[in-house]
Amino acid sequence: MPRPLRVAIVGAGPAGIYAADALLKSEAAAEPGVSIDIFERMPAPFGLIRYGVAPDHPRIKGIITALHQVLDKPQVRLFGNVDYPNDISLDELRSFYDAVIFSTGATADRALTIAGVDLDGSYGAADFVSWYDGHPDVPRTWPLEAEKVAVLGVGNVALDVARILAKTADELLPTEIPANVYDGLAANKALEVHVFGRRGPAQAKFSPMELRELDHSPTIEVIVNPEDIDYDEGSITTRRSNKQADMVAKTLENWAIRDIGERPHKLFLHFFESPTEILGEDGKVVGLRTERTELDGTGNVKGTGTFTDWDVQSVYRAVGYLSDELPKLPWDVDSGTVPDEGGRVIEAGAHLPSTYVTGWIRRGPVGLIGHTKGDANETVANLLADHAEGRLLTPAAPEPEAVAAFLAEKEIRFTTWEGWYQLDAAEKALGEPQGRERVKLVEREDMLKASGA
Repeated sequence: MPRPLRVAIVGAGPAGIYAADALLKSEAAAEPGVSIDIFERMPAPFGLIRYGVAPDHPRIKGIITALHQVLDKPQVRLFGNVDYPNDISLDELRSFYDAVIFSTGATADRALTIAGVDLDGSYGAADFVSWYDGHPDVPRTWPLEAEKVAVLGVGNVALDVARILAKTADELLPTEIPANVYDGLAANKALEVHVFGRRGPAQAKFSPMELRELDHSPTIEVIVNPEDIDYDEGSITTRRSNKQADMVAKTLENWAIRDIGERPHKLFLHFFESPTEILGEDGKVVGLRTERTELDGTGNVKGTGTFTDWDVQSVYRAVGYLSDELPKLPWDVDSGTVPDEGGRVIEAGAHLPSTYVTGWIRRGPVGLIGHTKGDANETVANLLADHAEGRLLTPAAPEPEAVAAFLAEKEIRFTTWEGWYQLDAAEKALGEPQGRERVKLVEREDMLKASGA
């Protein structure tokens, strides 16, 4: 009797779970069936949703409900707190599975090559996000001494960072933030937050809803300079062809013409200002230098030679995420991705047998969470085509119990999907006395104990 197709997915974020869902919905799932094991280096699943989405975005975190339905399927198992390649290597995965899909996402900061990035007070946005999202592998404190702060970038991560810096700790208390994050934000001295973009309003990468949410806080005054509202032919074409870009531009226009109110925290959105240097004194950030830019007719910009020095004491670089290189896989240094064709990993012009990628490790950290569904569907379709044509490697030990025995023999404390329910209940119990939905556990050991690892 034919055995089920055995697939390992490395990474339990949305991209990996969408791949599992695509496998479960395929014809192969009916006969002879599929058996899916998802490996995650964190003790808890959900990746970016748990450790990359701002705590005051419960709407986005609602995606977890849909992901839950996939992980609840009996054909799917979770092995949390298992790190690739330290706990299990590619060769070892191939010994247990017909195919391996990597969906490890992107968690590091993309480099910004300007002078001063190494000064004390210059931070990567990804590190700050990990701190306020309670990531177990980062420090428990964050320096929030600056009264004036710069955020570089005009994407949703930049908005998240700016909003968290500008909000009060009490505004965020109803969310799942742990005690150390609340205490850190309660001591935050920031009164002004300046967000800088080198191009214009039509080129901003904010989503309209995220942008409008800035103005919902009773403590944040959002300010846009009317001189920054400018469009060329390329910008007008963008607005006409992209509804979201047009909505963003209209919101910014409305903010630019209104009177400045009395809310205590000022959040400035600056356009046509290209950062050229982070200014320092005695090793610490004391300012930011930008060059004024202007549109060139195509929607791109060119420098004007006019420079401004901004009085800020810290700078957050939100210029994009970067994936970590995966050992034993080919790597494109420039894009920070694994080379592929349709999700098939490509090395020296040929498909690396039984090896696939999906999500940000495949195409880079662009798009919204839901966009990884299309990646997953394409990758899984090609995996199943390879399976149907006999191109997959044959594992030496495809029995489901073999990998659990392997991890046990190596004394790796792994968590399970059942353990997630225990951790989930423990976090909700922590929040209940305060009338909060949950309080996130931060320490890895606490997460492991709560999960019954």
